[in-house]
Amino acid sequence: MSALATAILIAAEKTPAEEGREVVLVMLATGAVFLGVVLLGQLFRYMGHRRKERRAARRAY
Repeated sequence: MSALATAILIAAEKTPAEEGREVVLVMLATGAVFLGVVLLGQLFRYMGHRRKERRAARRAY
């Protein structure tokens, strides 16, 4: 029974290539989250400037 458990543990271990692939994918996902936050921030900033310009134009008359 313990030989079977040992065999399952050995088969479940990942190769260095598989671990490296997972690390790279996690790093890419983290970068995508940071990029998304920056893009959302810039979008809201742009929309805020447009809103201020429209308000100023509306009050002009």
